[in-house]
Amino acid sequence: MPLYEPNTRFSDCWSSVGDITFFHRDGKCFWKTKPVCVFPGTAGQLDQGDLHRRALAAWRTVEHSDQEVWNDYAKSVTSHRPPFDSSSHITGHNLFVSAYHGFAQLGDEHIPVPTKFQEFPVFVAKYSGVEEFSPDSGIIKFRVEMPDCQETTIYRLLTKLQFTEPGKGRRPGYLRNFIASENCTSSDCIVKIQVGNFRQQWEIEGESFQVHCRYLLLDSRTGYRSQYKSISFLIEL
Repeated sequence: MPLYEPNTRFSDCWSSVGDITFFHRDGKCFWKTKPVCVFPGTAGQLDQGDLHRRALAAWRTVEHSDQEVWNDYAKSVTSHRPPFDSSSHITGHNLFVSAYHGFAQLGDEHIPVPTKFQEFPVFVAKYSGVEEFSPDSGIIKFRVEMPDCQETTIYRLLTKLQFTEPGKGRRPGYLRNFIASENCTSSDCIVKIQVGNFRQQWEIEGESFQVHCRYLLLDSRTGYRSQYKSISFLIEL
């Protein structure tokens, strides 16, 4: 991973240009060439690709006047990419596609209307136990705490999970999306995540499992998503 050396024209780089991708690690900028992938993708990846293409096609059907409203609303939304100093923001196209994806994850895929982005409440999700857990499937319970939130019923917990053998680290490409069956009902509540056949999904055995989790909140009114947080925990059957 070659280190990018700042110069008089460009002090920093991110994203991709041609077949080069810039990325940051420990505050330093590196670059790498994009791999040539011949793997068509898993069924889930192909479904996500189709969803994204539908979102892009939906944006092209939006009236120009509404696109301008989306652009105006996006000016107050901080980008999740560097620089992380609140000096940059996303576009209306980004905001629209994010909302489209959010509604799809809520099981309500449709063309969203322009809506101002509202900051999400301070929240944390903690592993709370399992329910009806068998060697091949089950439900993970999370305790969601939003101490200063008054409108809890509009938020749904979305998790990105990976099961591994105990002690093994997370591999981002192996995370899979799982969404809570219902919205949060209070500022301190238990929500349930159905994980299905996790042994087959991650090809693991044994009676103890390390679970790596990235989680966020979905706003069921707007489809917008919060910044994600990360936790890891151990399940023993």
